[in-house]
Amino acid sequence: MLKRVRRTTRRRVAAMAVAGAMLAAAVAATAGPVQAAAPNIIVNGGFEDGLGSWFVNNGNATDGATLSPTTDAYAGASAVLVTGRKTTGSGPMQDLSGKVQAGKTYAITARVKYENPNSPATKQFFATMHYGGSTYTNVGTVTVARGQWGLIQGTFTIPAGQSVSTARLFFETPWTSDPASAPDTHLMDFKVDDVSVSEFVPSTTIEALGKNPGEGNPLISHKFGADGNAFVHNGRVYIYMTNDTQEYKPGPTGVSSTNTYASINTITVISSDDLMNWVDHGEIPVAGPSGIARYANNSWAPAMESKVVDGKEKFFLYFANSGGGSGVIVGDSPIGPWHDERGNLLITSATPGASDGKNWLFDPGVFIDDDGQGYLVFGGGGDDGSRSAENTNHPKSTRVIKLGDDMISTKGSAEVIDAPLVFEAGYLFKRDGKYYYSYSSNFGFGGPIDPNGPPTGAIAYLMADSPMGPWTPETYKGVIFRNPGTYFGAGGNNHQSVFKLGDQYYFTYHAQTLNSRITGGATQGFRSPHLAKLDFNADGTIKEVKGDYKGVDQIRNLSPYRVIEAETIAWQQGTATKKIDGGSEEFGAQAPNLVVHDIDNGDWTSLAKVDFGTDGAAGVTAKVRPLAAGGKIEIRLDGRTSPVVATIPVDAPLGEWTKLTAKLDGVKGVHDVYFTYAGPDGADLFEVDSWSFEAASSPVKLIVTAASRCIGTSAYLAVTAVNNGDVPATITLTTPFGSKTVADVAPGKQAYQSFNTRAAQIDAGTVTVKGTATIDGKQVTSSYDVAYTAASC
Repeated sequence: MLKRVRRTTRRRVAAMAVAGAMLAAAVAATAGPVQAAAPNIIVNGGFEDGLGSWFVNNGNATDGATLSPTTDAYAGASAVLVTGRKTTGSGPMQDLSGKVQAGKTYAITARVKYENPNSPATKQFFATMHYGGSTYTNVGTVTVARGQWGLIQGTFTIPAGQSVSTARLFFETPWTSDPASAPDTHLMDFKVDDVSVSEFVPSTTIEALGKNPGEGNPLISHKFGADGNAFVHNGRVYIYMTNDTQEYKPGPTGVSSTNTYASINTITVISSDDLMNWVDHGEIPVAGPSGIARYANNSWAPAMESKVVDGKEKFFLYFANSGGGSGVIVGDSPIGPWHDERGNLLITSATPGASDGKNWLFDPGVFIDDDGQGYLVFGGGGDDGSRSAENTNHPKSTRVIKLGDDMISTKGSAEVIDAPLVFEAGYLFKRDGKYYYSYSSNFGFGGPIDPNGPPTGAIAYLMADSPMGPWTPETYKGVIFRNPGTYFGAGGNNHQSVFKLGDQYYFTYHAQTLNSRITGGATQGFRSPHLAKLDFNADGTIKEVKGDYKGVDQIRNLSPYRVIEAETIAWQQGTATKKIDGGSEEFGAQAPNLVVHDIDNGDWTSLAKVDFGTDGAAGVTAKVRPLAAGGKIEIRLDGRTSPVVATIPVDAPLGEWTKLTAKLDGVKGVHDVYFTYAGPDGADLFEVDSWSFEAASSPVKLIVTAASRCIGTSAYLAVTAVNNGDVPATITLTTPFGSKTVADVAPGKQAYQSFNTRAAQIDAGTVTVKGTATIDGKQVTSSYDVAYTAASC
């Protein structure tokens, strides 16, 4: 808001909500600031201690009023009543000297009310800062209906050069030169309650509904992720992304500044085995002083592959260090742990054939052929400033090079890829003996654009008979995907990958859909991952993909009778995730463990197409850490406002991780499951680590997982059964590769076995797990069939 100056004549410049002026003056006021919790600077803001710390504004000799406590409060037992006002500025004031600082931003809330029947039906009120002398600034306002409590809510920034040695806050009505001429209009009595001023601490939690239930795109709505690169392993697709959330810094208006990518040095990973319920595996600290590859500053546009090296399967994550080079780190699994085996960048200007002095050396794309030979495509840019048709349409700025057997070195010289209008985002894959090189076209280097090539900012592709091409303009085949702005209204750069899951190929891309939904249409460069089916013509050429919110179909139902990480989400609103100490219950001790946090009243998460079977579920368990008293989790089916089928009161000791259970009855078949969170307003309620459901037909309660994996060149099947009951049980694990029985497994303990298939490949199959226990003098048995995915080593 504009500063309002009190002159010697006591005339004031009217406050105006002008956005441009707010920014120019570094003074902002907005409704509904998004912020993390911060201490209240105001003392006795609820007037529960009477009038302590409050007095009548005395900025001018003519100001005057009477303050008195009143029991007509918005909240609590007391508020302040202002009567006998002599000026429009005569209202309750508090001294904030020494509590606020120049250059900082603060959030303010307060409640006001007036009731004079002779006053106008509505009236505007201001919260105003007086910095001494004639310097006054309106920092919040509301127009309230007579007889109702109105909310003053906003943020303000104190200018960096402003003296705050006599800073004071007060409440008033709009200035007029002669208020006494119409006292019912200008000098009515009013009440104030619940005043709060706190330093504005931006929160990156996204409160907007970024993904509607039923939609598949964007894949996640609680954070951003760009340049998605898909990697399939053991029937699960992992997507590695540039972590745009690192640049997301919403200001007082709730809108972030533009994404510059400059600070991004981590890679975000999500995964799914059904393409609708996505697990957030958190961020990999790739570059920077605390990163795995400390020699790099940034980590953009990741690419992933795995290969058995010296008898051990390793996972190779390539990344762009800004535009100047590309690096690689190595993992023990698709989600780590990670380490550096090179100590320096893999691709630099010294790499043979890599650089012509104009092209960038970023956006690595990795591919391993059937013979085990690895290849890396990389590069982009290439504007020589000539504005020529040749440089615009054929900058020859991307490359392909062979990788060493260790996947962290190169061999030979990089070969030029002459793709029409090439700019960035190179990606290489193979299908039916043909090799495909896809890329993002540029937005023009100033020369005329060849109409026979791709349009600007699109994903185009070439086809060849070898990974090394030759990749020439003659191999250009067309466009896979036009710029995201074609479909979503918000354009920007373009990036893609291709993967096969089952018999279907899929295409990843990014778009600013979540960014747009947060702001109501504007975008600042924050991108989100999307999926689409990728289909081919009979001659092997690719059918053009169109972007949409629908996405792809869920390819299998979710099995509930196991540990499910709470950060497995189909749709959600208002929550965030964070990493905590310890390993994941679902993905193993070496996997990062995330939890859902920043849970407020009204927030929710969900799982899509949960198959409870014909016998149904008897109970649901949540592993939670309570942070405030009075919280609860409500379980609903098929809609976030559907009837509650179970409630878990989160009434365990505050700050301690606890498993809490509620009974379920009649929950059978396939349903979307919604976890809706309730509790006191304004409180951070609890954190959730995991879910598990108990089958109704199970007198012996087990939580069973089965997963295929590779150790060297051999496939193994790992089976775990946790005794989730109250008595010891004998557990038998039966697989196509052997059986194991563990006697007297105590409650909370597990039976585990890794079965060696003695083959390099394992087909998808089913494990049968039986639990036997003596309950009330009778021996009872429960049986579980758990599916596992295929693995090829």
